[in-house]
Amino acid sequence: MPHVLLIIPTQTYRATDFITAADALGIELSVASEEELPLVATDRQVRIDCTRPEWSAQVMADHAARMPIDSIVPLDDQGVVMAARAAHLIGLPHNPPDGAAATRNKVMMRRRLAQDEISQPRFTVMESGDSPAGVASQMGLPVVFKPLSRSGGQGVIRVNKATDADRAVRRIRRILASAGENPNQPILVEEFLPGGEVAVEGLLSAGRLEILTVFDKPGAPQGPYFEETILIAPSQLPSMVLAEVEHLTRRAVLALGLKEGPIHAELRIGSDRVSVLEVAARSIGGLCSRSLRFGLMADSWESLILRQALGIEIPSTVRQPAATGVMMLPIPRSGRLVGVEGTDEARQTPGIVDLEITIPVGGRIMALPDGDRYLGFLFAAAARRAHVERALREAFSRLQIIIE
Repeated sequence: MPHVLLIIPTQTYRATDFITAADALGIELSVASEEELPLVATDRQVRIDCTRPEWSAQVMADHAARMPIDSIVPLDDQGVVMAARAAHLIGLPHNPPDGAAATRNKVMMRRRLAQDEISQPRFTVMESGDSPAGVASQMGLPVVFKPLSRSGGQGVIRVNKATDADRAVRRIRRILASAGENPNQPILVEEFLPGGEVAVEGLLSAGRLEILTVFDKPGAPQGPYFEETILIAPSQLPSMVLAEVEHLTRRAVLALGLKEGPIHAELRIGSDRVSVLEVAARSIGGLCSRSLRFGLMADSWESLILRQALGIEIPSTVRQPAATGVMMLPIPRSGRLVGVEGTDEARQTPGIVDLEITIPVGGRIMALPDGDRYLGFLFAAAARRAHVERALREAFSRLQIIIE
């Protein structure tokens, strides 16, 4: 029976979907996490530290020496570097560790893409002693300030006036400190690119990228914060633009040196060019993958990832034809979640297939740019994508989020 080691960060949404897929495929699992999880037997759990990737990689390699594994699969960004290093130590197919590291550091990624002259925002790096207003003015307003390693839009702030730059950077440094990171680390400063946005999901095998899905983002975020909401597939981009999206994604993956496993890319669609915003060595975040099903057997995205990791034949990578969408429920303001009313009405909206609230009542919630999580996820499907978007927006309008 094949054996996979899953790297499961403490805050991930995705453990259940991967475990369900593994059970359906008859795959044995070990789990590497920062805390004990009631998911697998104790002797199949490995305690790691996401802030110590080299040490954690060695811990996983030691586990593999006791209990041979066939692949390592990271569920989220926090595990991609550890997975690459551990697989290298064990001798399993893997992404080069420096390529995985480049997906976790926005400046490293930008510099690698620049070396291959891949279309992306103009950028510079602001050191702790630099003047934010001066850097912003020199770059040319508006600009976007980004911490190097956070994800989910956390700490990403658009600045339209130089006088607002100092306040934005102070806020980013507070966010970094709260996350346990060095608040004085360099900050990436990018030109703001107006336009639409897409998300690309693909699967790498021995350096060959197969693009499975391109999501459109109706009402793509324009700032000052960049909270994603709706994703809908299939894309309605003109065929020439879609071809450029796929071409740029392939070039970006090649420039980063990625070889194995899922990739998630974000690209901006401007009036005169397509630009790469991000490439991650993992699949789409949150529970968004539940909007994807492949082939006649309606295989999940997680099933395809596990099959690829083990070299098992994938029956089909063709997305099922219905238009599908997901809405990441935004957090309107920070506070304590008292409750979410109207969930039954939202679920009864025509076209809605599921609703999941992922933050428990009584839990602390933080709005962007301070937070990095969503309140939950709405899923819809219909024959036409316009009906999918309408269903998601109508269902969301029926929810009442009570915060104190």
